[in-house]
Amino acid sequence: MATLTVWKFDTADGAQNALTTLERLQKQELIRVVDAAVVTWPADRKKPRTQQLHNLTGAGALGGSFWGLLFGLIFFVPLLGLAVGAAVGALAGSLTDVGIDDDFIKKVRDKVTPGTSALFAMTQDAVTDRVVDAFRGTRAELISTNLSADQEAKLREAFSETDPEKV
Repeated sequence: MATLTVWKFDTADGAQNALTTLERLQKQELIRVVDAAVVTWPADRKKPRTQQLHNLTGAGALGGSFWGLLFGLIFFVPLLGLAVGAAVGALAGSLTDVGIDDDFIKKVRDKVTPGTSALFAMTQDAVTDRVVDAFRGTRAELISTNLSADQEAKLREAFSETDPEKV
């Protein structure tokens, strides 16, 4: 089963740096990236830049239309107003089957703000201890995951530790 995680970084380039780490881990066969996307939001911009990672995932498991709809709901619909928001509401309802509901959208919208970035990653076959070690000290914040509560708690604990050599 694939694991979908959303990570927030306190810098606009943090997600891109994390992606570089994921690419390295994938080459070492320590994780398989099924699909991913990066949101970068420089502090001086009114809206974020989004990018699906075709180079890492081939055609991508979720496809550009999924990422486009998701990022539109999270970042752009609030800017367009209620009329468009109501029209998109029906589409958003169909995403609840894959664990993307209003709470998910609100959490991401509240946390990914100007000056930050986020990595949306669907992964499989992770050698968990090696992957966690590679990211230890990055101070990434786990916004959302479909892992069990116990797995999520362990992941949050590992990523909240600070390692001065890796920060």
